[in-house]
Amino acid sequence: MNGKQIVTKLDYLFHWIVRLVILNGLWILFSLLGLFVVGIFPATAAVLGVARKWMMGDQEIKIWNTYKQIYRSEFSSANGMGWILSVIGIILYLNYRVILNHAGEFVLAVPFAFYLLVFFYIILVIWSFPLLVHYKATWRQHFKNAIIIGLTKIHYTIVCGATIFAIIYFSLGYPGIIPFFTISLIGVVCMWFTSQIFQQLDQAGNNQSLKISRVMNS
Repeated sequence: MNGKQIVTKLDYLFHWIVRLVILNGLWILFSLLGLFVVGIFPATAAVLGVARKWMMGDQEIKIWNTYKQIYRSEFSSANGMGWILSVIGIILYLNYRVILNHAGEFVLAVPFAFYLLVFFYIILVIWSFPLLVHYKATWRQHFKNAIIIGLTKIHYTIVCGATIFAIIYFSLGYPGIIPFFTISLIGVVCMWFTSQIFQQLDQAGNNQSLKISRVMNS
């Protein structure tokens, strides 16, 4: 490898580092603008929306303008979906505490059923928001399609989930990177995995069976 190739690769790496830092900063800023309560979910959708455009080859988009546009357009739907998932997560956590505190009082089927629900919940968390920014549909259809795709493409679900877990685990071990990379890196990784499936669906023309239509690139 000659010096020019090294410089080119370093420039490419630096370019992506800057992108991730900017995207992570925007997530923090727009989450704060919504006081986290109504800001965190559209901010997350905007991270995925920007990452989606990168995955589709729009490498030179204006990050600020694109992020702001997605944040505004998905504000209501992202909050609706996000808070539904949050309530479900809280209910599951409360049930977990009950099962943990009364472990000897339940038959084996109860914890088994609970962990099965947790498994489906994880699928929803991984796939719902990428579906939101890539397709137009109701939140019910997104949840349904998340389960369908998450189960039929279970290997993608497992690898994507494991990668997200690894990023979070590493970030908690080195919290200094959280304000700069964690959320944006999770968004890019998650969108990379899910985009592989969405492209297959788009090419195969399976949108009709899933009752979804592709979001316009603009």
